[in-house]
Amino acid sequence: QGQLVESGGGLVQAGGSLRLSCVASITPFGDFNMGWFRQSPGKEREFVGSILWTGAATSLADSVKGRFTISRDNAKKTMFLQMNRLKPEDTAVYYCAVLRGNWGSRDPASFAYWGPGTQVTVSS
Repeated sequence: QGQLVESGGGLVQAGGSLRLSCVASITPFGDFNMGWFRQSPGKEREFVGSILWTGAATSLADSVKGRFTISRDNAKKTMFLQMNRLKPEDTAVYYCAVLRGNWGSRDPASFAYWGPGTQVTVSS
């Protein structure tokens, strides 16, 4: 059993940046592939990106490619989502989770140990 906690959300103007963190209490954190999702009111949870347990590979949704990057620090059991050139349509609650399925899966059902989420609001 483990826990994930997201932080770093907030209110930012369009074009701005935010860096989200996901701190894990799961052990060993370095063995797990991880992912970020987001969800807006009335919409399904949407895949944002994922990162291999080594940090050597990432997979990003087309909607965020070129603007968002994912990284991790296994020694600190932390994963990051750097969000640049934010748009109003990026407004959502952002969640991190552990990928329990095959690498490359973007289905929320393949992920577990969801954090409570952090709100990101981008004003126009």
